[in-house]
Amino acid sequence: MEINLGKLAFDIDFHPSDNLVATGLIDGDLHLYRYSSDNTNSDPVRVLEVHAHTESCRAARFINGGRALLTGSPDFSILATDVETGSTIARLDNAHEAAVNRLVNLTESTVASGDDDGCIKVWDTRERSCCNSFEAHEDYISDMTFSPDAMKLLATSGDGTLSVCNLRRNKVQAQSEFSEDELLSVVLMKNGRKVVCGSQTGILLLYSWGSFKDCSDRFVDLSSNSVDTMLKLDEDRIITGSENGMINLVGILPNRVIQPIAEHSEYPVERLAFSHDRKFLGSIAHDQMLKLWDLDNILQGSISTQRNENGVVNNNVDSDDDDEMDVDDNPSKSTKGKKTKKNASKGHAAGDSNNFFADL
Repeated sequence: MEINLGKLAFDIDFHPSDNLVATGLIDGDLHLYRYSSDNTNSDPVRVLEVHAHTESCRAARFINGGRALLTGSPDFSILATDVETGSTIARLDNAHEAAVNRLVNLTESTVASGDDDGCIKVWDTRERSCCNSFEAHEDYISDMTFSPDAMKLLATSGDGTLSVCNLRRNKVQAQSEFSEDELLSVVLMKNGRKVVCGSQTGILLLYSWGSFKDCSDRFVDLSSNSVDTMLKLDEDRIITGSENGMINLVGILPNRVIQPIAEHSEYPVERLAFSHDRKFLGSIAHDQMLKLWDLDNILQGSISTQRNENGVVNNNVDSDDDDEMDVDDNPSKSTKGKKTKKNASKGHAAGDSNNFFADL
């Protein structure tokens, strides 16, 4: 299934329990589509169109059990929209002092937002406030992922570093050395013992949990194209979306490209997401298409478990199972020049940002 959005999309998210998929578009619009899980020949139907922001809608996430959609924009705002009616639940016009680039769900009652200046904020929908703020990076936040057991938020940035934010202590607990290029995507693997980061040059950097100063492994065989987005399929395999339009299935430890599974011609893949039942893989790219791939079909012929040719499971992972990590009490800031990031007008907004979720 595919949808011609007619405009460039920046983000995609699936409803946590229903056959709905949302996209945020370059003109500030938020689109919501209903798709059929039984008839893959049936075109998805648009059920909601909202002009959410005055600038592009870069980030979109379902929250509150799918009752609301949260969106972020270079206009500095975060908007909560009712999924049923399309009406505005709440709008925070000064959520950040720079363009909001990423949103990620943490727990049932918390979400995190990252901006173009490297600031990360954690919002508590239950307490109706911004409960954590981290000046984690010097350049835009490209991606974030959450370790619920450790209560730590990991982020990648255009400044070429990986950060680990401790939500309990409200501090940036660790930060990697600067890599040679921008880090664009991040996933947790191997039951939380490995962190995989995708880079602008197509190299995957692997970090061991607790040792974030320098990567423990580098996988250079994927491609020379940037790895803009990644999803964890299981503890041994990830799905990557790249600048060359290819969507690949990649094994981690042992590191190998298992096979290409989908594509958007030669158009850069922007984001990937799984449907709530993991029946579909959703992808958006610069061809202005939203594609829903039947996951079972595109994985046909791939190896279901990460084994070598002799059928022996490779256990080349760290044996460290505890939650301890190297602590950087004063993570160093770089003097390295910023590389090209997503265009956004800069500015400052005034006012109190702690009552955004009062109406949620």
